[in-house]
Amino acid sequence: MSPDDPARAPFAEADLPWSHPVAGGLSRFGRRIKLGDRRHPWVLDTALIVVVAVMFCLPDLVGDDDGRRHGFDNSFIHLHWPATIALQSGLVLPLLWRRSRPTLAFVVIAAVFFVQLGLGTWLRADVALLISLYSLALHGQLRRLPAACAVTLCALVLFFARLPSRVPVLDALFILVSTITAAVALGLVIRIRRAQLAVLRDRAARLEVERDQRSKLAAATERTRVAREMHDIIGHNLSVIITLADGGAYATDLAPERGKQALLLIGDTGRQALGELRRMLGVLRVQTSAPDAPELSPQPGVADLDALCARIRAAGPQVVYRTSGEPAALDRGVQLTVYRIVQEALTNALKHAGHDTRVELAVNVEESKVHIDCHDTGPGDTPTGPAPGHDEGHGLAGMRERAALYHGTVTAGPAPGGGWTVRATLDTTPLTGTTGGAA
Repeated sequence: MSPDDPARAPFAEADLPWSHPVAGGLSRFGRRIKLGDRRHPWVLDTALIVVVAVMFCLPDLVGDDDGRRHGFDNSFIHLHWPATIALQSGLVLPLLWRRSRPTLAFVVIAAVFFVQLGLGTWLRADVALLISLYSLALHGQLRRLPAACAVTLCALVLFFARLPSRVPVLDALFILVSTITAAVALGLVIRIRRAQLAVLRDRAARLEVERDQRSKLAAATERTRVAREMHDIIGHNLSVIITLADGGAYATDLAPERGKQALLLIGDTGRQALGELRRMLGVLRVQTSAPDAPELSPQPGVADLDALCARIRAAGPQVVYRTSGEPAALDRGVQLTVYRIVQEALTNALKHAGHDTRVELAVNVEESKVHIDCHDTGPGDTPTGPAPGHDEGHGLAGMRERAALYHGTVTAGPAPGGGWTVRATLDTTPLTGTTGGAA
């Protein structure tokens, strides 16, 4: 049976240790303890001292007084209760500093431990030495940990040296090393675990920030794309409509038929612009994952350049359009880029050179390049607008952005013989991950 088989899923999930109800309860209890410790850190330290006092201090205070302590014959002596309480306090109370000042707590407890050995006695509260060593491994500076281990080992060796000779040396050394190793290892394991969790939390926070940044960048890119498409659609069609309206108004008195023809062309151009706007705005309302969702943007191609040139001619300018190579075989994204660059170039010629200009448009497709050359002769005797070089606006910037998608360049400037020239060069291979609808 496959490990991914659904029939095995409940069994595998039940086998996980953290899936057991007891583990879940302990985890919730641990979270509550951590939350309370963050709010009141002194409570946990005080509770530890109380537990150590009850478990290890009280038995020494209520024990026997006959000089034969805990089966050790006369190896250790029994002190009176005032001295016992004083030593116990010196061993236990410094645990209040075990997290804030772990090195100081260990030094004080170790000093009291050696004083106790000098007096020839031992107390169950000596377990505080191991607790302070554990706290130093968990909270203190690691460069001080080897010295603390050496001090602890020396203290325990002196303790075991006072035991009766019938205690095997190897057994004593094993207990010493095991006890110190357990305390240090437990502190280091918890310390490493906390460091790993801190790194994971920091990484999760950074990934969340990066995700938000990517979302903002994607939104900004999409807004730029939509703004560029809207500029191409509205700017071009409105320029044609305005020019046709001016020409129709002038021709109404002299040639009514020409005025009627201009009005019809205005209607056709307006309907085309309205259709493209509806498709563009529909993308903002409909999810593209739907089966019947519209395409991301209007997708005119090289084949639509004839109709584009016809609309410009209807507005007055003479447009001579020629192609070479196989433009129809280009990728849809390249064709859209070619169409938009030509549309912007013709719109600028109509806007700045007027209806008396002559425009020569050439689209040449080579093996790995596409060359676009649009040259107008400039305004006639009565120019209709400022020279296009005075203000590039968004049109030329949009052309350069489109060309950059295909490692291309766009140059624009006055022609030597007069007029204005726009030249663009595109690579027929789009950038990695760029599709026809993303231009």
